[in-house]
Amino acid sequence: MTESTWFVIAIIIYMFGMLAIGYWSYKQTDQYDDYVLAGRGLPPFVAALSAGASDMSGWLLMGLPGALFASGMVELWIAIGLTIGAWVNWKVVAPRLRAYSEIADDSITVPSFFENRLADKSRVLRVLSAAVIIFFFTFYVSSGMVAGGRYFESTFDGDYLLGLLIVAAITVAYTFIGGFLAVSYTDTVQGIIMFLSLMIVPVMAFVSLDNGSDIFSFAANNNYATDGVVEANPEFFNLFNVGSAAAVAAIVGNFAWGLGYFGQPHIIVRFMALRNSTDARAGRFWGIGWMLLCVIGAVFVALVATVFFTQTGNSITDQDSFETVFLDMARVMFHPLPAGLVLTAVLAAIMSTMSSQLLAVSSSLIEDLYKMFAKRKPNEQVLINLSRTCVVAVAVLAGILAVNPSDSILGLVGFAWAGFGSAFGPVVLFSLYWKRLNAPGAIAGMATGAIVSVVWGVWFSDIIYEIVPGFAASVIVLVLVTLATKEPETKVKKQFDQASKLTDIATENEDVDFDEAAQEVKK
Repeated sequence: MTESTWFVIAIIIYMFGMLAIGYWSYKQTDQYDDYVLAGRGLPPFVAALSAGASDMSGWLLMGLPGALFASGMVELWIAIGLTIGAWVNWKVVAPRLRAYSEIADDSITVPSFFENRLADKSRVLRVLSAAVIIFFFTFYVSSGMVAGGRYFESTFDGDYLLGLLIVAAITVAYTFIGGFLAVSYTDTVQGIIMFLSLMIVPVMAFVSLDNGSDIFSFAANNNYATDGVVEANPEFFNLFNVGSAAAVAAIVGNFAWGLGYFGQPHIIVRFMALRNSTDARAGRFWGIGWMLLCVIGAVFVALVATVFFTQTGNSITDQDSFETVFLDMARVMFHPLPAGLVLTAVLAAIMSTMSSQLLAVSSSLIEDLYKMFAKRKPNEQVLINLSRTCVVAVAVLAGILAVNPSDSILGLVGFAWAGFGSAFGPVVLFSLYWKRLNAPGAIAGMATGAIVSVVWGVWFSDIIYEIVPGFAASVIVLVLVTLATKEPETKVKKQFDQASKLTDIATENEDVDFDEAAQEVKK
């Protein structure tokens, strides 16, 4: 059989596995809340790997190795910032958000939490939040489809558009069928595949080198990649390459990626789906452990690749961003069947993120917009079917944007990441930890963060990554407007105290019945 045939067999095995999980989840999903949030019953291991896999996407296996390969270790600040940001997110946001979302009228989406937390009777905050989610997630889903198309180009020498359509169709299928439960459990399987592949591929490639120690010096002294298309970079291994103001801004901007974690709806919704606040501790252990090992694997993919392709003479499919070094390395080293199984790690990364984002958008469209304007409450099955319809609609729109991509995978992800981090991040943090926050402050901060992020990203991104000015502007405006307007009503302050008390109870007593404690606190 040909190499492509073996790859197809491996991918078919993987695809059927994902669809099987989707069908199993479908059988477990009877209520709309189950479709949107899995009945708040996610175990910490599932929540952690689901959050990690939906977060990292094709960026971990394609974007990060490509950036490190082309530009050197200064790009590692992105991974450092993300790892620190993820740890703080699990530590500071997860337990309190799980408790607060239950106290705040059992909120099941991020926009509904904002509205309930601040008692915004104008509904502006909820509508604005939904608009931000729809706008930025469309670009985010599009980045996954671009990664899917490039995956098929590299793996099969195939057609970009066909690959995009196949990846999109399978992802939409299991998200459509099984909802949040399917997304979470497929993400967990995909996270395990990503982890194993990032451990196996760089180790096997390293063993094949004539002199393994070359990976720590070669790129600084030699032109590298096939035919030496990348010039030697004497600063390749310099993590603190701060020879100019632009270099300092690049490092600060890369590190600031960590700020984005606090505002990513597809990640923090996993916190809301935990069984209780106590599970956040175990989730942090699994999630950060998985992330650290995966990032280390991605770094070594880039380091080994600088020598591997020069030594073997094999070509790299993507000669612009070099985002296919992981794919190309796996193809060279393994028999087509195990290579195909390893290469499914990229599909896993792409599909796990796309599915989470599609579900987040559909949930926002139905829960935060449709239900708000509907004259009568639809029945459960109608809501589920409407959510499924939205999954397809958003996928079609994102696919149109991905047909002729104008940016790299990392560029598309960076734009959406900064948008969410700037618009939602400050509002999430202040909602959880500042009793004085009111609806006008949250609305002003969210709008400012989104606008500054987009404007800066379009016209001034060469100066510094847009999340830095976007996040800072959001915080400043949020605080100033809150202090300039009247304090929130007594009910809002009371709920803040109740959420704090419930978090403390769950933290101090891991065996407490969380639902009973929540009901007791609400009295």
